[in-house]
Amino acid sequence: MVEQSHTSGFWPSIYEPFRQFGSRVADWIAPASEASSGDDAYTISVELPGVDADDVELSVDEGVLALKGEKRTSREEKGETWYFSERQYGAFSRSFRLPPDADAAKVSADMKDGVLVITVPRKAAGGESTRKVEIAKK
Repeated sequence: MVEQSHTSGFWPSIYEPFRQFGSRVADWIAPASEASSGDDAYTISVELPGVDADDVELSVDEGVLALKGEKRTSREEKGETWYFSERQYGAFSRSFRLPPDADAAKVSADMKDGVLVITVPRKAAGGESTRKVEIAKK
């Protein structure tokens, strides 16, 4: 008699669709993003393929930039002997804590080709950051 290992063979293939489903759900709960820093501003790019700009909400509250929205896409293909339909719906969200020098009042965003680009300007330097304190002698 030959025993099958639980780490290979039949059992893992049963669970594979569930693993793939889980990773697809995770992609939409928190879409892929990229952040960078320049001299004048921070830039955050978020991949949102198939999402319309009207279905995205961006807000800033107490130093946290919050992004949320919903994907509503569908695709249909027909042939002589086959038919295929794929629909993807779902809400997503992502938040980013802004650095202390971020100017939350001047955040802007643009969306093109399924990529949302958020620009967060840095606050202008407000004079000297270091000053000498005189010590009074008594």
